[in-house]
Amino acid sequence: MSVVSGIPTVVVPESVRFKAACPDCCGRFELAAGALRLAIGASRRTTFYSFTCPECGAAVRKPAGERIIELLTGGGVRTLRLHAGL
Repeated sequence: MSVVSGIPTVVVPESVRFKAACPDCCGRFELAAGALRLAIGASRRTTFYSFTCPECGAAVRKPAGERIIELLTGGGVRTLRLHAGL
């Protein structure tokens, strides 16, 4: 682990891959961490991961539970924390 601007960063090998499937074309494939995005919101409805299907180009958005969040963040997926409006 290294620290950049006071924020710890985890170095993850590029070989880390995540299995995914597209609900539009039913394609199954593996994606590198850089191909996924994780958004963590205040509720289950606003916590999800997303990617673009490499086979059909569809934008895919799927819910992310606690275990998925743990796996994706540990695997180096970029994370966006959503804040509730005041």
